[in-house]
Amino acid sequence: MKIVLRWMLASAMVFAGVSHMFWARKEFQAQVPDKVSEVTGIDKDGVVLASGVVEIMLGSALVLFPKDRRRVGRILAAFFVAIFPGNIAQYTQKRDGFGLDSDTKRLARLFFQPMLVAWALWSTSRSRV
Repeated sequence: MKIVLRWMLASAMVFAGVSHMFWARKEFQAQVPDKVSEVTGIDKDGVVLASGVVEIMLGSALVLFPKDRRRVGRILAAFFVAIFPGNIAQYTQKRDGFGLDSDTKRLARLFFQPMLVAWALWSTSRSRV
């Protein structure tokens, strides 16, 4: 079961990363807090493209480096934590994106991020024998 869920997560990450670069760039820009551009000097589109590359790399690493899967899982979990402020910004600044066009939907989305963290950690943890 862990293998299937790890592959599903890997596929979702690669898909999300590719979507950052093509059809969903504007949607992802709604999740980039204004402070990120101010602090880094990188515009929102650049942040979206860079995070897309990272998502493709992490998703690929989940399946290409099975001996390092626990490390990759921890890095992916940390990535999910690192991008969480973007979800908070989308909620607090009432930015629409990905069908999250109400406060209720944007708030519900915030509770999904911890599940992604848990998914990354559990699917890459050692199996008990």
